[in-house]
Amino acid sequence: MKLDILERLNAARQKRQAAILVTDLASGHLRLVVEHEGYDGDPLADELRRRFASGASGTVGEANTFLTVHLPPPRLIVIGAVHISQALAPMAKLAGFDMTIVDPRTAFATPDRFPDVTLIAEWPQDALPKLGLDPFTAIAALTHDPKIDDGALEAALRAECFYVGALGSRKTQAKRLDRLRALGLDERAVARVRGPIGLAIGAQSPAEIAVSILAEVIATLRSRGAVAKEAAA
Repeated sequence: MKLDILERLNAARQKRQAAILVTDLASGHLRLVVEHEGYDGDPLADELRRRFASGASGTVGEANTFLTVHLPPPRLIVIGAVHISQALAPMAKLAGFDMTIVDPRTAFATPDRFPDVTLIAEWPQDALPKLGLDPFTAIAALTHDPKIDDGALEAALRAECFYVGALGSRKTQAKRLDRLRALGLDERAVARVRGPIGLAIGAQSPAEIAVSILAEVIATLRSRGAVAKEAAA
């Protein structure tokens, strides 16, 4: 691999940006497509878009081109050290997510309740800037407390996190969106907040709700482009 391509690929990895290495199997020619830089005019644009969404490497055309997909590891940051989070944390880790729980309430955010999970007992406005939100990060706000959840949701929307969801009824969601509008967020942004959080599978228990949340997060990750277009419509 040429040095300039390797340097661009390493730079994309360090910045948590998605990239695809395009290899012409006949000639051995390599080129790099970085999602963040755009690729609308690329002759493989449609295929690149699908690969960026799926994360799957493989051949295209008549098997004379190979696409090697490099995606940043997805992260799930949960706001709230609650019962749902206790069920969600191990499942998210098994699904390949870098899992972090943020909750300033030290009575809930304790290592014995969340073993083997990165746990930050700080307010989201203090913790999230240090974590660095990006388009491969999901935020699930589960405290039911606007003082804790709203700041995290605002930060996630402004950082274009691929998934932003919050616990609560439709009435709670409507009030939440009004508060986010009052913070200066536009309709496209507030429309991205998933609430009530999780897929509609009739979940009742904390564990079942955790399943519905994780399923929705995965579905959103694997359809990032489509979701962005839907939100912008």
